[in-house]
Amino acid sequence: MNLNLINREEYLAWLHAWRDKQIIKVVSGVRRCGKSTLFSLFKNQLLKNGVRQEQIISINFEAIEYEALQDYHQLYNYIVERLQEGQKNYIFLDEVQHCHDYQKAVDSLFIKDNCDIYLTGSNAYFMSGELATVLSGRYVELKMLPLSFKEFVSGLEQRYLSLSLAEKFNLYLSYGAFPFIVRYDSFGEEAVNYLQDVYNTIILKDVVNRLKIADITSLDRVTRFMAHNIGNIFSTNKIVNTMKSAGKSIDNKTIDKYLQGLVDALFLYRVSRYNIKGKQILTNLPKYFLVDTGMRNILTRNKDSDIGHIIENITYLELMRRGYEVYVGDVEKGEVDFVAIKNGQNEYYQISASALNDATLARELEPLNKIGDNYPKYLLTLDEIFADVNYDGVQKCNLLKWLLQG
Repeated sequence: MNLNLINREEYLAWLHAWRDKQIIKVVSGVRRCGKSTLFSLFKNQLLKNGVRQEQIISINFEAIEYEALQDYHQLYNYIVERLQEGQKNYIFLDEVQHCHDYQKAVDSLFIKDNCDIYLTGSNAYFMSGELATVLSGRYVELKMLPLSFKEFVSGLEQRYLSLSLAEKFNLYLSYGAFPFIVRYDSFGEEAVNYLQDVYNTIILKDVVNRLKIADITSLDRVTRFMAHNIGNIFSTNKIVNTMKSAGKSIDNKTIDKYLQGLVDALFLYRVSRYNIKGKQILTNLPKYFLVDTGMRNILTRNKDSDIGHIIENITYLELMRRGYEVYVGDVEKGEVDFVAIKNGQNEYYQISASALNDATLARELEPLNKIGDNYPKYLLTLDEIFADVNYDGVQKCNLLKWLLQG
């Protein structure tokens, strides 16, 4: 197994940009996406830049030796006893959601001039509720994802030089982007077992335990249904009917509870619709995407390999990495796959496995041509020929090259 760490440059740059500023740094992301490793890389850089080991206080709440610190009084006392007077102290609290009322300890440390605080959590809900109230205006958040395709390719290093870019992309599609995956000397059963372990950990620790779910089988079936249906218009009734036909009774309220748990665990992403003409976010008919395509494959057992929706999922995640707010676009009698908004500017994206067929090309261009503004419009495909063509303002691009630009 190759143990070299992938340098997550953009995420590290974010930490350095906020270093020593009087604000709490929060890194949120699904389990195993690399948050702890990011902290390790950042701490190593601090040490290289002259920070002494005694100035770094690091606690991982999933390590048994720190179990006693899951009480916020104990946590606060532990840290205060180790603070270096007259020097900046760098405090790293990993998976901090395990500490009850942790925000009270963090708030008390925040008001000290010599504390620079960094937190990670694997759940959206750890940044909600009381934390948002107690620490309102006192934190910045980095939403971390598994590896981009560009990072994945760099992580393969010398072992896969003989593979073409398309072959590397197929590995990315099949095994996904959790950073540990690229450490395996070969992809296969070990990697699949690892992904299964990640799935079990997320489901049990971040959904079942938090929501006190007794019927784990039904939760698993709902999760697998969502994996089969990424990118499709969502209907709770469709899940009810599907499970009923399989002899399993479940109600809409329970499904909504499960889905919210999966979204809170940062395993699923709910994507709202956006009326392009009216510039309004709509609450009906959302779509869902998974945090990782490798995870989809173990849940679907590689069945229903709808490449169109899979690359749509990858595009959605990449737009998120690049800092966009992402929506499904509504136009008159049509739909744009994604409206990506950043700094008040829109970009529009259609995703298709191929657009070499004239009828397919016309179908993909039609909704983009209905948009009346002059913001950039893109058609991303896997086509290697006619991959860089402009159709009356719509720029067609090869998806793999576009991913490598990130």
